[in-house]
Amino acid sequence: MDPFSDLIGLLRPHAAVSKPITGRGKWGARYRPYGAPGFAIVLEGACFLQFDEEAPIRLAAGDFILIPSTPAFSLFSHAEAERLPREPTDQPVRHGEAEGEADFRMLGGGFQIEPVNAGLLLALLPGIIHIRADEGEADRLKRIIALIMEESVADRPGREPVVERLLEVMLVEALRWGGGMDAGPVTSGMLRSMRDPSLARALRAMHADVCARWTVEGLAKLAGMSRSAFAARFAEALGTTPIDYLAQWRMALARDALSRGDISLERLAGDIGYDSASAFSTAFRRHNGCSPREFGRALGDRSAQSA
Repeated sequence: MDPFSDLIGLLRPHAAVSKPITGRGKWGARYRPYGAPGFAIVLEGACFLQFDEEAPIRLAAGDFILIPSTPAFSLFSHAEAERLPREPTDQPVRHGEAEGEADFRMLGGGFQIEPVNAGLLLALLPGIIHIRADEGEADRLKRIIALIMEESVADRPGREPVVERLLEVMLVEALRWGGGMDAGPVTSGMLRSMRDPSLARALRAMHADVCARWTVEGLAKLAGMSRSAFAARFAEALGTTPIDYLAQWRMALARDALSRGDISLERLAGDIGYDSASAFSTAFRRHNGCSPREFGRALGDRSAQSA
């Protein structure tokens, strides 16, 4: 698999909440931070979205918005509308006048990703991805959104699982677009690097053989660049050195393995390129602030509390 597919495999994103949001007349609502990735697709009408201390964003029919880590925000029909506190819910939401045909409709919700590596998603993307219906870019994503809109308003058998699967495809496509892989805004991180053929060769090599004893010189040779030019371009694109990136990826694999269940430290160390369990434990503590065993116990305690 390519590095982006590796990343999606670790995050294992899936639609957690998908609900209709409707409104009529003049209305406004304020929500506390959600923390996880949130999305919205405007099906009919228009509204405004505003984060604290930022200018409002107008959302019109056909617009799509993805927020990798949803902070507190307001949603409102008119600037002068009172913004009443609302709690996030997985149930349908109605704003404004309770009676009468809605003049605003939106499909909104959130995604769940594996929490042990959630920081990887935030490192990929800008704070918000907003794709307007009248933009000529992101055609693939817009076709997926059109399918979701069509399925959401129809009363076909199996509508809910179809919408859920389409939402998951939409998230992956939005990650591609938001990271600059499909003519979208270029940001720092893995996705920007995958657009650079030289860096992409080095990244694919590291991901294909995470246990290899990679050096900057060896990776630069794969990239077809001098050592200094490769190191500088890598640092600009990913914000770290090639060897530090490899260590971070190894740690992401380790956290994922520890979160899945019982595995010996000796086997895990060998699987991700460390000579011994001791060397792996030392590196893990340096990157994560605790030993692998402490990390595993903490995950077990959280699972028991949520059971």
